[in-house]
Amino acid sequence: MARLAALPQFWLAAFVVAGMLLGRLWPVALPKAVQVAGLGVTAAGIGLMMWAAATMTRARTSFMPGLVPKALVTDGPFRFSRNPIYLGDLLVMGGVLLALQLPVGLVLLPVFAQALTRFFILPEERVIEAEFGQGFRDYKARVRRWL
Repeated sequence: MARLAALPQFWLAAFVVAGMLLGRLWPVALPKAVQVAGLGVTAAGIGLMMWAAATMTRARTSFMPGLVPKALVTDGPFRFSRNPIYLGDLLVMGGVLLALQLPVGLVLLPVFAQALTRFFILPEERVIEAEFGQGFRDYKARVRRWL
């Protein structure tokens, strides 16, 4: 179980399920357009994650949490967000809950963002700063953590 908890995908799945359960406790009818928009948001989240992973792969560094990066990636989606993959996770969660017409589950989005920040982003930032020093500090001053 500890190995699973070390993967952001585990947390995404857990928060989506929790959001679904919460949404089923308090059902809210949504227009069909919101459901379709949810599919679009989900697709945008997946696309953002794929773009970020491809950008990191081109830079010859890993996008897997827990590994020391070999390059400081600041182009592609990293020009707008220091954490586009985690931002993609939030979009996927929100989009899925909207697509399933379970908007009450969206109240868990900030909790999920906080969990990602605490368990993944902050530890990764410490490793990146130790590895790239002033280069990362300069990047951090230019680009926000989320958006």
